[in-house]
Amino acid sequence: MIDMGFFINGKELMGENSSKVFNPADGSVVGTVALGDERIVDKAVRAAKNAFECWWSFSAAKRGDILYSCADAVKSSVDELSQLLTSEQGKPIKEAKMEVFRFAHTLEHYAGMAKSLRGGSVPNLDHNPARMGLILKRPLGVCGAITPWNFPLSLAGNKLGPGLIAGNTFVLKPASTTPLTVLRVASIMFEAGLPAGVLNIVCGPGGTVGDRLATHPDIAKIGFTGSTPVGKGVMSKAASTVKRVTLELGGSDPFIVMSDADVDKAVSACSVGRFFNCGQACLAVKRVFIDEPIYEEFKEKIVEKVKKITVGSGFDTSNRMGPLHTEGQRAEVEDQFNDAVNKGAKILIGGKRPSGDTYDKGNYLMPTVLEDCSFDSKMNTEEVFGPALPLWKVSGMDEAISKANDSPFGLGSSVWTKDVNSAMKAAEKIESGYTWVNSISKIYDELPFGGMKESGLGAEHGYEALEHYMATKSVVMGTE
Repeated sequence: MIDMGFFINGKELMGENSSKVFNPADGSVVGTVALGDERIVDKAVRAAKNAFECWWSFSAAKRGDILYSCADAVKSSVDELSQLLTSEQGKPIKEAKMEVFRFAHTLEHYAGMAKSLRGGSVPNLDHNPARMGLILKRPLGVCGAITPWNFPLSLAGNKLGPGLIAGNTFVLKPASTTPLTVLRVASIMFEAGLPAGVLNIVCGPGGTVGDRLATHPDIAKIGFTGSTPVGKGVMSKAASTVKRVTLELGGSDPFIVMSDADVDKAVSACSVGRFFNCGQACLAVKRVFIDEPIYEEFKEKIVEKVKKITVGSGFDTSNRMGPLHTEGQRAEVEDQFNDAVNKGAKILIGGKRPSGDTYDKGNYLMPTVLEDCSFDSKMNTEEVFGPALPLWKVSGMDEAISKANDSPFGLGSSVWTKDVNSAMKAAEKIESGYTWVNSISKIYDELPFGGMKESGLGAEHGYEALEHYMATKSVVMGTE
């Protein structure tokens, strides 16, 4: 069993109170973690504030070299970290390794952009050659990050990569149920050369630790990933000190398949997009709209595909889907598809818990596919954060776009068609921050990612993420 404390100013500090971390596969205790309060947050913020001038004084290139070293150290620890991640989160070990490498890749991506950080200039202000305007870019200062349990490491990287290379320091609050891997990574990064105080980790309840981060006067920005209701609360609290806020919130991503699409490839992408990480992803495929001429073919093939998904412990490499993260999460998904069934939906496959000694102690649920869901059912009106996939029949792209946009969410979307004009129409008309055309739903560090409507505010990834971690300042230089 692993016992961990806070990570503040390069040191592990134990607290007065602690909480157990459980393995979703069997309910066993993985370890304990110290629980913070407002006093601990204040201590971490002081450490980050004291480290800021030193970290900012480094050239961007030097910060980049340090992040490269951190990324190498994380990759060298992939076996240790992926084992820890699977233990506390539940995902298959293969997916855990992918997440570790994803975190390292994000650090490397922004380290590579270090020498591209620049401002600008405007000569001849007032038509006077002796007066020049300068546009400076500087870090914001101390930033707060609040990250969820579904991708605890990679979603932390989305904030740390651009924020650190821009010269900011951090206090990060991981989810209370998945703090261990993030704490270990912070220690590894410190050992690899990240100065003390640049990255600090405080675990604890959102209502205590998260609220203090959102309202602390010395924190300039909050980067939050999580549910839309909680995100709204973070935004409201951050307004008390007019913090910058980046919100990556919930989604109910539509997946559109037209009659001219490559059905086999679409089915494969749909299956991965829905059931990866047991469907616990904001960008998971959550609503499928299929053109009427190919509906039966697609339905038959997706059911056959789902039959092959093996469910069980993430440490068994033959399993493609692990447990849901908590019993409460499983119960919520069951409530959502049962609501659909009560309103006339038909379950094509799944819809139940697996049974037996292997499963009874864990939060398992069979991958589920439904059809004929009412549009007022929870399968359509709520974000479904688990392995349940509803199918709907549509007549053409216009109806598919209309149905796709009939949601308060606007995070990701997918379109499958060989008609370039139809694909571009959908890409322009669908209200989402990301659209994949004939492609698996994968996020790229090179492209900005942010939601529309109630799915978020601001951008992560791409150069655009850097802009959210830098202040722009205008300077007028007179040389006369």
